[in-house]
Amino acid sequence: MAGKTIFKRIIDREIPADIVYEDDTCLVFRDVSPQAPIHVLAIPKKEIAGMDTISNDDMPILTHLWTVIRDIAPKIGLIDGYRIVLNSGPHGGQEVEHLHLHILGGRYMGWPPG
Repeated sequence: MAGKTIFKRIIDREIPADIVYEDDTCLVFRDVSPQAPIHVLAIPKKEIAGMDTISNDDMPILTHLWTVIRDIAPKIGLIDGYRIVLNSGPHGGQEVEHLHLHILGGRYMGWPPG
């Protein structure tokens, strides 16, 4: 990765974010350009560029991310379901080279997504 990503700058508190959850492993914060009434991003604090760079050693981090999402969803108002999106690479819509999961809800999520 060349330079700090926007997510690393948020982790380092160089850029403010509306943080809804934080622990030693991950950070969850509200998306500044929400695509649903509730739209947060869950990111590992470890810099993992994307799906293609996940190592076997990263599996505990990923398991933790999914557990955090499960646990915070009802606390942030995601009662009737939600969608989790992980974009990978340029054709997958990944704009920031730091693994992140979008958690979207607060309305019916149609299919196909786009």
